[in-house]
Amino acid sequence: MPSVPGAQGPPPAPLWRRLSTPAGVLAAVAGAFAYVGIVDPNHPGHYPVCPLYRFTGLYCPGCGGLRSAHAFVHGDLPAALHDNAPAVAGYFLFAVLWAVWAARAWRGRPARLELGNAEMWVIGTLLLVFTVVRNLPFGAWLHP
Repeated sequence: MPSVPGAQGPPPAPLWRRLSTPAGVLAAVAGAFAYVGIVDPNHPGHYPVCPLYRFTGLYCPGCGGLRSAHAFVHGDLPAALHDNAPAVAGYFLFAVLWAVWAARAWRGRPARLELGNAEMWVIGTLLLVFTVVRNLPFGAWLHP
C-alpha cells in the first residue's frame, strides 16, 4: 500500500512503555550479578558443576563464567579475565548494546542487532579456539 505524502504513522508509544523492556532486562541482569556477587561460586555446593567438565574433564567456553562474574562484581578484573576472558568481553559488550538499545528506545526507534553469517562464524570460531587452547597443556593459564 503506497504511503500518502505528509501522512504520519501511529504516534510513538509513551516513554515508560518504550523503556520498560530495556529496564526489565537491566534489572534481571543486575539481579543475577548481585546474586552471584553474594553467593560465592568458589565455594562448592552453591552451583551445579559443568556437565562437560564433570564427565570429560574438559573445560567448555562457559567454564569459570560464574567465578568470572563474581570477581567482576567485586572489582577484581584480573581474576575475572583469568576465570573466563570471553565472559568479561561479553559483560562489556552487553553494557554497550544495552546502552544503544535504551537510547534508541528513548528516541522511539526500534532496536536493531543484525548479525550475519560472517559475524556468527567469527564468534563461533573465536569461542572454539578459546575452548581448544584452554584444554591444551600450554593453555593451562586459561583454566578457571
